[in-house]
Amino acid sequence: MFIINKHLKTIILAIVSLAYSSLFKHLKSPITIATLLFFFLSANSIFSQQTLPLNRHINQSFERELNKTTSTQHTDFKPLIFSPESPNYDSLLMINKKPQHSSYIKRKLFYENFIIVDTNNFHLTIDPLFNFEFSKEKDNDTKYYTNTRGVNVKGRIGKTLTFQSNFYENQGVFYDYISDYVKKYRVVPGQGLAKAYKNNGSDYAWVTGLISYSPSKYFNFQFGNGKNFIGNGYRSLLLSDNSFNYPFFKITTNIWKFQYTNLYTSFIDINAPHTYQGGFQRKYGTFHYLSYNLCKRLQIGLFEAVIWQAADSTGNRGFEIGYLNPVIFYRPVEFSLGSPDNSLMGANLNFKISGKTSFYSQFILDDLDIGKSKLGKGFILNKYGYQLGFKFFDLFTINNLYFQTEYNRVQPYVYSHKTPMQNYAHYNQALAHPLGANFKESVSIINYRYKNIFIEFKFNYALYGADTLNSHWGKNIFKSDYDAQLGYPSYDNAVCQGYETRLMYQNISLSYLLNPKTRMNISVGYTNRTLINDAETLKSNYFYIAFRTSLINLYNDF
Repeated sequence: MFIINKHLKTIILAIVSLAYSSLFKHLKSPITIATLLFFFLSANSIFSQQTLPLNRHINQSFERELNKTTSTQHTDFKPLIFSPESPNYDSLLMINKKPQHSSYIKRKLFYENFIIVDTNNFHLTIDPLFNFEFSKEKDNDTKYYTNTRGVNVKGRIGKTLTFQSNFYENQGVFYDYISDYVKKYRVVPGQGLAKAYKNNGSDYAWVTGLISYSPSKYFNFQFGNGKNFIGNGYRSLLLSDNSFNYPFFKITTNIWKFQYTNLYTSFIDINAPHTYQGGFQRKYGTFHYLSYNLCKRLQIGLFEAVIWQAADSTGNRGFEIGYLNPVIFYRPVEFSLGSPDNSLMGANLNFKISGKTSFYSQFILDDLDIGKSKLGKGFILNKYGYQLGFKFFDLFTINNLYFQTEYNRVQPYVYSHKTPMQNYAHYNQALAHPLGANFKESVSIINYRYKNIFIEFKFNYALYGADTLNSHWGKNIFKSDYDAQLGYPSYDNAVCQGYETRLMYQNISLSYLLNPKTRMNISVGYTNRTLINDAETLKSNYFYIAFRTSLINLYNDF
């Protein structure tokens, strides 16, 4: 039996904190020191919280419960923080009691974690991670596959600190449109840098890690390398999990009807010139998000963020101290610094129409010039987007029948910047919507669960204005605003301007959840993608089968 007393726990916290501080070795600011101080706070609280995986299907199970008008938990900022002591925690994760006298192999395959260490003060689980997916296109002899192996380590020390780390090693041969994306941007969607593998494949790896500390029911501190998501939709126009993992430090404060989140991040631009010694150029971001339960049915949120490059023509800026203040507005600070950093503001709304139905919405504002807007329509600096959506739980009174539909619309040049290094992106991937900007899109998802069987159908329809080789109509957020097609500044800009393109994406899947503890499942499915513009019509039809552990969201519907 393991016995971890207060002093040994402090030593472990110090070692783990120092290990994670290496993630911020280029972040010359008080953040790392502050993180260590937070972890050395009181260790005597009996309050325990668990960070849920950032997985849509897992969140959906909890949101069904949280959509009840009796629930006051804030749902906007994900990964959700939930108490394992909640009476229905296991049932929401579909974790059932294992049958008595079941064999060791049966327990490990269907009910338990692979390795378990459990004492009064220390809990640890270790599980394999994998994704063995094979697919075939209807009119193509190419065999597509993904071969992922990894490990997931998860644990708790005492009652206040949890930790998790996982590692993925991957090889894959992707569908043609994804392969084209990898060649263009040098990254696998939602994942890391791609290296050539055999003739037409990619080799890539990624790692995540998180330390979560809750000294009381009012505060949670997280330090890690991973992703975050703001909103209640399938997409997020504020901050999504579309891009690659990044180092972050997050403070979540819950007081009365408020939840206030501060997020400090370090991003990378792989397009900017770099050296072998110095690595890729960095940029930083700080985010504020305030959520308020206006009443038992209505939850509103206010968002602001600022992105800036670590080094500019004046030298190495590092992490700007002026943006560390957790209760300050970024626009006045940006102006007082005399720097053209990229500031964004937004709002979020979630209204519970009933215990089974909710309406949600988002608004993102990148730039706005009211004075110049009066001089003409389509002013380039009126950069905004919005989202409208509905969720229906137990549709038609059928238990576990779920339907979600949403509409997203983003004006040209949103998320881009005059200085490309300060765009709203990380690792050549958008921090918000995978289509970038200059689009309108609808997404509809219907799924049904019967015990451990899942059936899902998803349909995406998008219309966007694409850029040709020498044009910039506002979709590509990696280009400078100064290169705007109609000039900078300019008028007469409109959503979907440019090379009009229609995208239709359909996917139907059938899955069986083998082990709810590890999310191990077997899935079969069919994907149809059609891209239409004036020059060509591209159609793809894929059948696939997969054996995997599903803990993350990956988006191929673009």
